[in-house]
Amino acid sequence: MTTIQDVARQAAVSVSTVSNVLNGRAYRMRPETLARVEAAISALQFRPSKLAQQLKTGQTPLIGLLVPSMTNPMYGYIAREIERVAQEQFGYRLLIGSTYRDRTKEGAFFEDLLSHGVRRVIVISSLADERHFESAVERGMVVVSYDRGPTLGKRSKVAHVMPDNFEAARLATAHLIDKGHRRLAFATVAGMTMSRSAKIDGFHAAADAAGLRASAQVLDGGPLNEYGDSVIAEVGRATALQIARAARRATGIVALNDLMALGLMAGLRESGLRVPSDISVVGIDGHFLSALSNPVLTTVQLPIPEMARAMVARVMNSHPDAETDDSEKVFAPTRLIDGESVAPPPAPLRSRPAKTGSAGIPT
Repeated sequence: MTTIQDVARQAAVSVSTVSNVLNGRAYRMRPETLARVEAAISALQFRPSKLAQQLKTGQTPLIGLLVPSMTNPMYGYIAREIERVAQEQFGYRLLIGSTYRDRTKEGAFFEDLLSHGVRRVIVISSLADERHFESAVERGMVVVSYDRGPTLGKRSKVAHVMPDNFEAARLATAHLIDKGHRRLAFATVAGMTMSRSAKIDGFHAAADAAGLRASAQVLDGGPLNEYGDSVIAEVGRATALQIARAARRATGIVALNDLMALGLMAGLRESGLRVPSDISVVGIDGHFLSALSNPVLTTVQLPIPEMARAMVARVMNSHPDAETDDSEKVFAPTRLIDGESVAPPPAPLRSRPAKTGSAGIPT
C-alpha cells in the first residue's frame, strides 16, 4: 500500500510538503514543486486516508456550499459543476445548505460547518452586508462569495467570483433594441441585491445609449416568500398578468433570470398574449431549461463551468490570510443564445431600428 512517505520520495520533497498539497496549503509553494508532488500522487495512485486526515488536521475533505434555495435549478447546475471540479481535482465533496439569502441563516451555517471540521466555504448570496463572512475568515475559514463583488473601498479577505451582471443585462436589452423594440421593461423581484442592482444598471445603460430611458421601466414583481428564489417563476407569472392589464405595456422584456422569464412566458400565455408576436422576452442564465420552453427562450448564457473552476481553485488554494488585492474575478457572459422568444414588435409599434455598432448598442 502506497504511503505519504512513498510520494515524498518519488517527488523528492519532504513529507510535510506532500501534506500541504493534500490539505490545500499550496498557495505559497513553487509551481514546479506542486507539479512534482501532483505527478507523484498520480503515478503512485496515492489515496490518503480521510479519517487520518481529519484526526490530524481537525478538518474534513468537504467544501461547504450555501445557496439561496436548492429548489432553484440554476443553483443545482452550479453545485454540480463545483462538485465535479472539487472531486476530480482535489478529492473533496460538497455539503450543501439553503440560506434563503438570510444573514442569520448564513451565520448559523458557518457555525455548523466549523463544528464539523469544514474550513472551505462557497456562498451564493449577493447580500450587501458580508461582515459575517469576514468573521468566518478570522476564525480560520476560507470563504469565496459568488455573485457579488467586495464592498467598495474596503480590502477583503473574502474572495469574490461573479458574472458580469451589468454586461449580461446590457447585452439582453441591446438585442431587443436591435429588433426594433422601443418600449422596454426589466422584470425583477423586490429586494435589491448587488447582482440585481448591476443588472438594472446594465438595462438602463442600453436604454440610455438608444435614447429610450424615458420609456424604459423596471417592473417590481413584489417580495419573495420564505422559499425565496424557488418561487421566482411564480413571481414572473404574476408580473405577466400585471403587464397584460397595462394600458401602455412594454413590447420587449428582460427578465432577472431564466426562471423568471419562463414564469413570464407562462403568465403572458394565460393572458392571451403571444410570445414573441405580442411581447418578446429575454432571460439571463443560459440554463438548460431555457431550451425546453415553448417557444425556446432567448437568453444570455453565463459561463458557469468556468466560474465553478475559479471558485474551487480559490477555496482550495487560498489561505485565510492570503491575497487581499486579488479578491475579485469577474466573468463576461459567454454569448446570447438566440432562441424563439424575441421578434420585432407588433407592426403598429415598429419603428426603424437604429444603426448599431459592433457591441450591439444603437449609435
